[in-house]
Amino acid sequence: MLLAFDIGNTHTVVGVFEKGNLINHWRVASEMARTEDELAVLLHHFFELEKLNFVDISGVCISSVVPDLTEIFQYFSRRYLNFDPLIIDASVDLGMQILYKNPAAVGADRLCNAVACIQKYGKPSIVIDFGTATTIDCIDADGNYQGGIISPGIVTSIEALHLKAAKLPRVNFEFPEKIIGQTTEESIQSGIFWGSVFLIEGLVKKLKELLGQQAVVVATGGLASKIVAYTSVIDYVDHYLNLEGMYLIYQRNHVNARPNNF
Repeated sequence: MLLAFDIGNTHTVVGVFEKGNLINHWRVASEMARTEDELAVLLHHFFELEKLNFVDISGVCISSVVPDLTEIFQYFSRRYLNFDPLIIDASVDLGMQILYKNPAAVGADRLCNAVACIQKYGKPSIVIDFGTATTIDCIDADGNYQGGIISPGIVTSIEALHLKAAKLPRVNFEFPEKIIGQTTEESIQSGIFWGSVFLIEGLVKKLKELLGQQAVVVATGGLASKIVAYTSVIDYVDHYLNLEGMYLIYQRNHVNARPNNF
C-alpha cells in the first residue's frame, strides 16, 4: 500500500492506495504544533477503524505547501514506518516539462493536480483548485505545464474582509438568493461568491483563447462542488485529483527503498 499525505495550509488529506486504487482517505487539520508521535497515534486509530495495518505500507509520498509540517510527516514516516518518503517538487520526474520561470516555486499540489489531469482528462487542460487560495493551472496541447493564476480563496476572502473592515460582519458560507444583496450579509456573500464565479468564467474564457477552445476544465478542492452548481465552464469535478497525481508521480519515480539509518 502507498500512504500519501497532501499537506495544505488548512487541511491535510491522507490517502491509502492499493493496486492503483484509492481505498481510504481522511482529512485532518494542518496543525503546526502536532508532533510525529501524535500523528502516529491519530493515523493508527484511522487504520484500526478500517482494519488496515502499518506493516502493509510499502511506500510513502508527501505533497506539501507547508514546509514546517513536511518535516513532521517525514519524521513520522522514518520513525514509525521505516520509510524515507518521496517529497514531491519540481526536481522529481513528473513526466511533463515545467515552463515556469522558476520551476522550484511551483507548489507541489499544483504539480500533482497537473499530472493527474493529463492522465485522466487529457490535454490541453485547465485545473482550478478551490482551497485556501484559488489556483488555476494550465497545461498546453503538448503536455507542458505553462503556469497559472493564484487568487485569494473564498473562505480567505470572507475572513480578510471581516478582519480588515471593522463594521463588516463575518458571513455564513453560502450563496445568496439574489445577486443584489438587500442586507449587509447578503451584499458580502454576493460579492464574494458571485465574484468568484464570474472571476472563474472570465479567466477560463481568456485561457481557452490561449490554450485552445478544446481545453478541458477540471475543478478540485473542498469548494469545487459548491461552485460548479453555479457555472457551466467547469467540465469535471474531481475531489481526489491531487492524491491521484501523487500516486502517479510515486509510481513514476519507483521510490521503494527503506532508509538505512532508521
